[in-house]
Amino acid sequence: MVTPDLASEDNIAKLIIPDDLPDEPSFKAYIEAKVYDKEGHVIQYHRQPMRSLTQYFLALMSIPIIGTYQGPSTNQATGPLTNTLSLPSEVGAYGTGSANISWNFSILLGSGTQTFSPTLTSLAAPIANGSGAGQLSYGSVLATYSGTTIYIYVTVINYSSTTINVTEIGLSATVYIQYNASGNNYASSQYNYLMSYDTFSQHITLLPGAIATFKIALTFSG
Repeated sequence: MVTPDLASEDNIAKLIIPDDLPDEPSFKAYIEAKVYDKEGHVIQYHRQPMRSLTQYFLALMSIPIIGTYQGPSTNQATGPLTNTLSLPSEVGAYGTGSANISWNFSILLGSGTQTFSPTLTSLAAPIANGSGAGQLSYGSVLATYSGTTIYIYVTVINYSSTTINVTEIGLSATVYIQYNASGNNYASSQYNYLMSYDTFSQHITLLPGAIATFKIALTFSG
């Protein structure tokens, strides 16, 4: 059992400096880490704004803004989907009938560092899932929605006998296209993208046996 959170959502908002204009649609995001000892006490807490969104995040967010096809007389995917995400331009490229697009999020953790670029596709040194030296055991990713904010969580445990420092974090997405293939058979294709990349301003330390929860929050308003 872990102890209650040490900070409220009101305190979180105070840490994010607003830089948007009045009545301007805004997007804000932050990353958070909490480390617990074997008894469930919080021994490290860290929160910072997310700053480094990739081109893949921007292309994916174009779907709720401009849709997935160009117009009523042009049943082809929009430029961000074909040019940036490399998705097919037409449903006919897959088969017959209509297609459905969906995605889910996950959190990536790493022990390296690299210069941010909007075209990054991976972390510098991803931490593998496991119980060996330098590995963390990852729990299931949980995504929830409240008001205008999406929260993505993952809990990890250091089962190894060595200390692990988490220095980088990324938000990734798996995009799925489901469609009717030849013979009216269901089929799907999936694509993976790195949505964001940030390094922690101070590394997150997991001693042997420590548990940590990492959270990414995405807030849309306006």
